[in-house]
Amino acid sequence: MIRLLIADDEDLLRGALAALLALEPDIEVVAEAATATGAVRLAREHRPDIAVLDLEMPPTDGLRAAEEIRAALPTRIVLVTRHARPAVLRRALAVGVSGFVPKTTEATRLAEIIRDVAAGRRYVDPEIAASALTEDPCPLSERELEVLRASRTGASVNEIAARVHLAPGTVRNYLSAAMTKLGASSRHAAAHKAWEEGWI
Repeated sequence: MIRLLIADDEDLLRGALAALLALEPDIEVVAEAATATGAVRLAREHRPDIAVLDLEMPPTDGLRAAEEIRAALPTRIVLVTRHARPAVLRRALAVGVSGFVPKTTEATRLAEIIRDVAAGRRYVDPEIAASALTEDPCPLSERELEVLRASRTGASVNEIAARVHLAPGTVRNYLSAAMTKLGASSRHAAAHKAWEEGWI
């Protein structure tokens, strides 16, 4: 029996998916979560074989939850998303995500993917994989990405500086460089663009 955790902030979708997957004879839904932090907590509590996580979940996101779960448990992760950005796929694979599927995937097909992942295989939606191979590389440095990631929380320059252990002037320089590279009028616009591309 494959023990499953399902996490999605949309109650109707999560409930429907749980009900459909529970009909499969070899799958048992052991927990459901509505947030990324709830997913991590329930994964630690129930130790499922597989966690099916929505990528766009508050308060962080499914990818951050996947990272935390993978660091603590042998649970395999399947990420489900509406907006399959190729850079997110690369980040997901880097943290050990085993499956990456769009939300348009039928429940019966998702059940097959869950079985494959439980057997130790990986699955990446072919269209997402194809676009990941042809996407332009990220023009930002690691430090620029780091300060943009911190600025997405609405933190001030001084708060970002404290968080990333840099001087405020250095943070301003990185933010300015990122804005220039992305053609953004503000650090918030630059952070949003980087997030939309899946770089942060």
